[in-house]
Amino acid sequence: MTGPAPLDLASIRRAPKALLHDHLDGGLRPSTVLELAADCGYDELPASDAESLGAWFRDAADSGSLERYLETFAHTVAVMQTPEGLRRVARECAIDLAADGVVYAEVRFAPEQHLEKGLTLDEVVEHTLAGFREGEAIAGEQGNVVRVTCLLTAMRHAARSREIAELTVRFRDAGVGGFDIAGAEAGFPPTRHLDAFEYLRANHAHFTIHAGEAFGLPSIHEALAFCGCDRLGHGVRITDDISVPGDIEDARLGLVANYVRDMRVPLELCPSSNVQTGAVPSLDKHPFDLLARLRFRVTVNTDNRLMSDTSMSEEMLKLVDTFGYGWSDLERFTINAMKSAFIPFPDRLKIIDEVIKPGYAVLLG
Repeated sequence: MTGPAPLDLASIRRAPKALLHDHLDGGLRPSTVLELAADCGYDELPASDAESLGAWFRDAADSGSLERYLETFAHTVAVMQTPEGLRRVARECAIDLAADGVVYAEVRFAPEQHLEKGLTLDEVVEHTLAGFREGEAIAGEQGNVVRVTCLLTAMRHAARSREIAELTVRFRDAGVGGFDIAGAEAGFPPTRHLDAFEYLRANHAHFTIHAGEAFGLPSIHEALAFCGCDRLGHGVRITDDISVPGDIEDARLGLVANYVRDMRVPLELCPSSNVQTGAVPSLDKHPFDLLARLRFRVTVNTDNRLMSDTSMSEEMLKLVDTFGYGWSDLERFTINAMKSAFIPFPDRLKIIDEVIKPGYAVLLG
């Protein structure tokens, strides 16, 4: 019997991974941004070659401010206004994730931001889903099997959330798994969109909410108590409700933190992104390890691969290097994510039993 595989980037790329929190408009290849900009006549890019543009996105997103971080998306959204642009970005997203060993991914985007060239909301979703299916097929031909589920996002500062919720339900049998709200948290609480969440609950639809990233415990409390979300997008500020006076066994959890742990509410943690937006000061100060040791349902996510210059494998390697995790830890985080996916239970179980567990068994030796 061979020993475990080395915990390096090459081996982690071979590990089957499940991703719940990835933004379509935050994961473009820099070269694609340049080519699509040329195709559609967008002339406001801050750099003219792929390497410089990739560096600009990373540096601009590295400000420590969520608001400044969000400004970088103006450029990616601008080149995703045509059927060709949407299909290509979705296609390449599926191919890139599969090449990194991601076997299941939920990729979200806001259809309301892609209407500038005259597309309807339905057309935006149709072209994006077509791109994902094309990408899955190409990845399969390359020997990398991935399943991509689309989540539809409503912008929390806008007023189209009910419309996007209806869109989510309309396309739920065509590859849309659920709904999300995103954007600046401060001043835009999730309860502004109660109409959308009530509609989703009435139609038994899944939804996650960006909460507890730039804003603290009240954001998480509202998302759970009033909106009834299934998962928390980021949720790092749940630690505002946890105190650890001594050893981890002495940790004291408040009512919200206890509820999140007891109910197994999945936390869509995005380590690199959380540092970039200032949600946490540095990776070694990230509460991921505390939450993992307290047995919250933690998951590893990329958030925005372009802005963070990252991948699922790189996020996992950073956690290994920072907190000393082994293969069994990475397997647990992956199964946490797969258990929490917005697809039917038998489908989740099949991927866990037939793909994830056998894949990690090989790496564990």
